[in-house]
Amino acid sequence: MHNKDKVLNRLYRAIELYRELGFEYLPLKKDDVEGFLKRNVAREAYPSPKLKKEAAVWQGNKADGLKVLKDKISDCKRCKLSETRNNIVFGEGSPNADIMFIGEGPGREEDLQARPFVGDAGKLLTNLIVKLGLKREDVYIANIVKCRPPGNRNPEDDEVASCSSFVEEQIGMIRPKVIVCLGRIAAQALLKVKTPISRMRGNFFQYSDIPVMPTFHPAYLLRTPKDKWLTWDDMQKVLKKLG
Repeated sequence: MHNKDKVLNRLYRAIELYRELGFEYLPLKKDDVEGFLKRNVAREAYPSPKLKKEAAVWQGNKADGLKVLKDKISDCKRCKLSETRNNIVFGEGSPNADIMFIGEGPGREEDLQARPFVGDAGKLLTNLIVKLGLKREDVYIANIVKCRPPGNRNPEDDEVASCSSFVEEQIGMIRPKVIVCLGRIAAQALLKVKTPISRMRGNFFQYSDIPVMPTFHPAYLLRTPKDKWLTWDDMQKVLKKLG
C-alpha cells in the first residue's frame, strides 16, 4: 500500500470511530486535512528511528471508548488469523487500571472463552495479581494479537503489524500508570526492539510517557518454575513505581 493510502486509511478509521461515538461533524478545514496528510506522508516515507512512540490520549469515557473499539474489531479480517480463530479476544479488566498486562496472543482456552489468560498460564497470572494485593478486576489484561495463532505458535510479524494499532488504542484509552509486558513477543512488539527478554526483564522502558516493565511470560514460568522469583522481583519494582 502506498504511504499516502496508509495515512488516508488511518484517517478514515479515526473519522469512523468519531462517527460511531455520535459526532456529526469535526471542526476541520481543508487546510487542516492537507497539512495532516503532508506531515504524515512524509513521516511514513522517512521514518526516524529516534522518533518517540506517542500514545493517543483518549478524552472521553474510557469504558465507552473500549466498547466502541471492541465492536469495531468484532469482525476483523486484517490478517490470516481471522481464518482459524473461534473468537476475538479483546481484553478485560478495569478501564481505570493502574497496571496493564500485555501478553502475546490467545491460547486454546482463551480462543474458546473469548477471554485473555484463562488457561494454566492465566491461573498463574491471576495468582500473581492476587499476591500483589489486587484482583483481576483491578487491572487490565490484553494481548498484542487478538486472535489465536494456530497451534499456539508465535505470532508472525505481519500479524503483529496488523493488530498492533488495537492494543495501542487500548493503551491510549486506559492510560495505565505502568504496563507489564509478559514475554519476549509482547515486549519486542510494543517497544519496537529485538532485545532478548532475559536482558529486558527487571528494567523499566518507556512507551510514550508510560513506564513499561518486561517480564517472563507465565507459560515460561510454568515450564521453568525456578525463575518465578525473578518475575516476583520485577513486580515488586512495579509496585514501588506505583508508590
